[in-house]
Amino acid sequence: MTLRDVLSGHATEVAPRLLNAVITSEVDGAVVRLRVTEVEAYGGVGEDPGSHAFRRQTPRNASMFGRAGHAYVYFTYGVHWCFNIVTGAEGSAGAVLIRAGEIVVGQDIARARRGERVRARDLARGPARLTVALGITGEHDGTDLVQSPGVLRVEVPSGPLAEHLVGPRTGVAGAGAVTPWRFSLPDDPTVSPYRPASPRRS
Repeated sequence: MTLRDVLSGHATEVAPRLLNAVITSEVDGAVVRLRVTEVEAYGGVGEDPGSHAFRRQTPRNASMFGRAGHAYVYFTYGVHWCFNIVTGAEGSAGAVLIRAGEIVVGQDIARARRGERVRARDLARGPARLTVALGITGEHDGTDLVQSPGVLRVEVPSGPLAEHLVGPRTGVAGAGAVTPWRFSLPDDPTVSPYRPASPRRS
């Protein structure tokens, strides 16, 4: 089974397999490698109320409907980029948000991007910090993460799934709030704290 085949499963099947996966970034020639410690799965049209793809395909979420193994990068809160790996069959929509990880190569580069005083555990602890540490922006939306060489690549561990925790996704409101599609490595200091969605102001 190829890596593309592995990533072609449903997001909830792929997500726990991405724990301990390694993502390599070679943005502007600077190599940073990250070990994934926390992810969230997002489903397709009519399936997952917490997903960008729940209602329909739009220009913003178009990459979610593409071929498995590509990047889906989106802008949120008018400030941050978030990085996802597209999963499932082409046209069905699905993705796994890479929420946190440990920088295992290129800490000096990640720290230059994030701040010289940032602790090692916090360099990529949370999806917005992670994209800054790896140098990922909207220009990387749609990047093939399987084809090598490439500016972004993913390597997924073989063998049995790592021991992991399962719970609701961070910051998801409404009908999708309680869906237990967040997967993380237990007791890993780089995992971000769980936060429920903030209530909307009237």
